[in-house]
Amino acid sequence: MRLINRHPGRAARLVLGSLPFLAIVLVYLAASATRLADNPGDKLLPALSSFARAIETMAFTPDRRTGAYLLWSDTWASLGRLWAGLGISAVLTLIAGLAIGVLPMVRALLAPVIAFVSMVPPLALLPILFIALGLGETSKIVLIVIGVTPFLIRDLSLTVASLPREMIIKAETLSASTWLIALRVVLPQAMPRLIDGLRLQLGPAFLFLIAAEAISADAGLGYRIFLVRRYLSMDIIFPYVAWITLLAVAMDLGLGGLRRLIFPWWGMEGRR
Repeated sequence: MRLINRHPGRAARLVLGSLPFLAIVLVYLAASATRLADNPGDKLLPALSSFARAIETMAFTPDRRTGAYLLWSDTWASLGRLWAGLGISAVLTLIAGLAIGVLPMVRALLAPVIAFVSMVPPLALLPILFIALGLGETSKIVLIVIGVTPFLIRDLSLTVASLPREMIIKAETLSASTWLIALRVVLPQAMPRLIDGLRLQLGPAFLFLIAAEAISADAGLGYRIFLVRRYLSMDIIFPYVAWITLLAVAMDLGLGGLRRLIFPWWGMEGRR
């Protein structure tokens, strides 16, 4: 049998998927042991025991100044900003994406400017947002919206525009209005794609969030990472980076599960 036709079973996929993670851990442990053998006070690659102490301090020990558990307070601060930005982006995308995909006049009006805005590097706008909106929560949320929404709109409008024309024609022959076609024919096809689009934009959204928090914030995961970097506290930075990754993975799995629950028919033709 050719290799192209050999598919691993569930157990084999689990083992194969675990091997790269195991290799990363082993490489880190070997490099850390080598550096610590030469310099026991080395901070670049801390031992696992240092990670354990840092996690206990950040997650399970109240801060002496505020009394808060820093990891959890940082997490909720960051997630609040992230969810607000993604929520606003989803609403704007649904409205603009449907309008551009369904209405040719709106497509001619808005599609060029959306394509242009999507090419602007969002992080380059961060100083402008801080000047115009201040250093508070608004500028951080707006950065996420600006960074994510244009790509979501373009993706959703292309999905809507690529729907089989026969679906629209059949609805028109049944005397459906434009509003009814958008609501009953297009919207059910667009919603699962919007959820998948949000999944794809989780990485950029976290990037914009952490960049904004690093410059101006008094709480948040990005704020904490850039605060402790001046002390070379890699025992805190590495766990925070791992925690951000776990949050992103959990949100991705949650959105995927939501899409499968609400739209179980989506993906029956090989789409994921």
